[in-house]
Amino acid sequence: MGEILQYTWGAIVSFVLAFFVGITYMGLSRIVTARVQNRIGPPWYQNFFDVFKLFSKDTSIHHGIMHHMGPAFMMVTAVMSLLIIPIFNGGSFFTNLNFHGDLIFLIYIMVFGPLGMALGAGQTGNPNSAIGVTRGLSQIVGFEIPWVMALVALMIQYKTTSIVDLMNIQAETGKWLMFTSPFAFIAAVLAMLGMFRYAPFDIVGAPQELASGPMSENGGKYLFVMMSSGAVFAFAKLTLYVDIFMGGANNLIILVVKTFILYLIPVLYGIVSPRYRTEQSVRFFWGWPTLFGLLAILQAAFL
Repeated sequence: MGEILQYTWGAIVSFVLAFFVGITYMGLSRIVTARVQNRIGPPWYQNFFDVFKLFSKDTSIHHGIMHHMGPAFMMVTAVMSLLIIPIFNGGSFFTNLNFHGDLIFLIYIMVFGPLGMALGAGQTGNPNSAIGVTRGLSQIVGFEIPWVMALVALMIQYKTTSIVDLMNIQAETGKWLMFTSPFAFIAAVLAMLGMFRYAPFDIVGAPQELASGPMSENGGKYLFVMMSSGAVFAFAKLTLYVDIFMGGANNLIILVVKTFILYLIPVLYGIVSPRYRTEQSVRFFWGWPTLFGLLAILQAAFL
C-alpha cells in the first residue's frame, strides 16, 4: 500500500512539475524571440494568465464526441509519456512507472496523441483543421524515421530497451551517450525540430494560412487542455532526451538547465528560419537526419 501511495504522489508531483516548467518554457521562448527581434516581449508568466483564463471560459461550439476526445487524446498521451520517463537519477519518488521495454512503448504512445487529435479536428468540418491535420501527419512520417532510428541504434549498441539502464550505463562509465553515440544524438536532435513544431516546421498551425489549423474550432477549456498537454509533453520529451543522451539529472536545477538548453535549439532555429512547405519539411527529415540515423545504426552494429 505504501509503494502504491508513493507512486501516486510521484505521478501527481511529476505532472504539476511538468505543467509549470512547460508553461514557463513557453513564456521564456516568447521573451527570447522578442529579444532576437529587438522587442521587449510579454513577461515570462504571461502564459500562466492565458492558460488559466482559457480554463475559466466556456464554449458553446460542439461537433460531436470525437471533437471532445481530440484534446483528451493529447493530454492522455502527454501524461502517459511523462509517467514512463524517470525525472531524476536514483531515488524512488520520481522513477515513475518505467520498465524494460519502455523505449518501445514510448515510440508508440508518442504518436497516439496526434492521431487522436487528427480524428477530433477532422470531425469539426473546418477545412483549415483538415489541412492542418494532413500536414501534421505528413510531417510525423518525416521526423519519426530518424527519431526511431536513433533509438534503435541505442538499443542495439547497449542491448537494452530501458531508459533506466541507459542512465545507469552513463553513470557507470562517466560518459554521456551524446558523446559515445554522436550520430544517434544528432539524428534525435534534428528530429526534435519537428516534434516541437517551431519554424520552419510550424506547418500544422500556420496562422497566416490556416488560422491555427487543428485548433481552429477549439476555444475555452478545449484550448486549455491542448495548451496544457503541449506544455507537459514538451517537458516529457526534453526529460527523455536528457535521460538517454545527457546522463539524466540529480536535482531540479540540473534538470532545468539541461532541458532549457535543449529547448533553445528548436526555438533559436525557428527564429532564424522561414517556414517550410510540407514537402520541404518531409524532404528535410528524410535527408541529413535519416543519414545520421543510418550512421548511428551502422556504428552500433559494427563498432
